[in-house]
Amino acid sequence: MKLPVYSSTIRRKEMDAVLTCMVAEKIGPGEMNQKLVQLVRETFTVEGATAFRSASIALQYALTALDLPKGSGIIISALAPDWHYLAVKALGFEPVIVDVDPDTALMTPPGVEAAITRGGRLVLVHETLGYLPDMTALLAFNIPVIEDISASAGAILAEKKAGQYGVFSILGLEERDLLTAGGGAVLLAPARREAIVLKKLTDEAPVTDILPDINSALAYVQLKELPRNTELRKDIHTLFTNSLMQGRHKTITQQGEGIPSVYSFPVILSSGLKEVKQYVSRKEIEIEPAFSGSVAARLGDTLENAINAKSLLMRCVLFPLYPRLGNGNAAKIAKILATLP
Repeated sequence: MKLPVYSSTIRRKEMDAVLTCMVAEKIGPGEMNQKLVQLVRETFTVEGATAFRSASIALQYALTALDLPKGSGIIISALAPDWHYLAVKALGFEPVIVDVDPDTALMTPPGVEAAITRGGRLVLVHETLGYLPDMTALLAFNIPVIEDISASAGAILAEKKAGQYGVFSILGLEERDLLTAGGGAVLLAPARREAIVLKKLTDEAPVTDILPDINSALAYVQLKELPRNTELRKDIHTLFTNSLMQGRHKTITQQGEGIPSVYSFPVILSSGLKEVKQYVSRKEIEIEPAFSGSVAARLGDTLENAINAKSLLMRCVLFPLYPRLGNGNAAKIAKILATLP
């Protein structure tokens, strides 16, 4: 069996937490939801938070709290997950798509500035693969910023945590997010003013919008284990980076004074994907395109002015990197990275 690209890193603690909810027959929104919310507030040092059933619902509440007029332009990255595009459209707003930097896969201040002239009134910042863009420059445009920290939870830039820059931040909890609850998202409000508005909206929310306890229990343990898992990820990332430097391909690095979350291990290929994929497959390792679920992938040829994003869509792949990888598998992948064709 080939080593998969992703693993949700569910251990005994997570299983026990979910089982406890099931045995107690308390699986709907309740006490565990509130415990998760409190832990999120403490971990990310924010004033308020609410755990919802999806990231799209979380975005809806954030836009409602900001009272953004319908039809307004919302700036999104061409390499953001496609739910950004779909949710923005479904909620009655207009996606304003920007290209990315070819080395970081992140939206850039000049790109956002140009998007503002095209009608952008809010920036939905996807912190792609756990890396943060120049947040200070983005905030300087004086339009609201919502962070998507689904891949960047635990990352730091200029001594501030991912999730503390935006007026709101969305922490996705889907299967392939850095933390998982099997589904759902937490909406963070760093400042007191937005936290008060979010609390009022949450109190009036239908129960079908709120994350159930059975999911919250899984997310709670995953968040508790984040520091431990992050250290394991960092050790593997260092090993992989050193190995990749022996060849002709490159990875993405955090720009500025920051520490990424180590979501996965991206490799930007200087040669053809087909040749690399065949080589890796013979070694019983899976890789996959890093941005197959992105806005650029969904829109295809209809997406204009996104040369860098389309290039990375074809050339950037992910190698397995997660806490349960183990020393043997990590060493095996490191050897492959050093000898990629």
